[in-house]
Amino acid sequence: MNIGKPRKLGKTIEDIEEGDSLSLTESIEDKDLLLYLGLTNDANPLYIQHDYAKQTEYQKPIVPSIMLMGIITSAISKHLPGPGSHVVNFSINFLEPVFHYETLTFHFEVIKIDKMKDVVTISIEAVNEEESRVLDAVVIVQPPKHVVLDEPNEKEGVLNESD
Repeated sequence: MNIGKPRKLGKTIEDIEEGDSLSLTESIEDKDLLLYLGLTNDANPLYIQHDYAKQTEYQKPIVPSIMLMGIITSAISKHLPGPGSHVVNFSINFLEPVFHYETLTFHFEVIKIDKMKDVVTISIEAVNEEESRVLDAVVIVQPPKHVVLDEPNEKEGVLNESD
């Protein structure tokens, strides 16, 4: 992570086209699960305890849904539209449980651009190693906006949005 380092903004709404897409593959490892559970203090035994999970329909621990949402929002922040993006709406269907150590492939596609509202709609599908769909999502994202310094107030650091 490059905190404090200047970063280039992601794609603005003018740089995005319907059909723009991204695919990425993520493996769910113990370190990721433990970090999530530690940060959130989520003690649901379904996420970590094998003995408990054996008593459920899942038979083994599953990955917390919010972790999968985090993978999606991270990809939006990093890649499409990229740094400076802001998720304003998130709708998701979890179709199948995701188990520890699974590798998922996420497919992102821009399906709508609304310049009046300054948002893009991205459709996401994730599949596991067996090519079974595990989730579908639709995310509405506000792409980054470039700002320019207003010349007279430059020393004061006042920023004005560019048109």
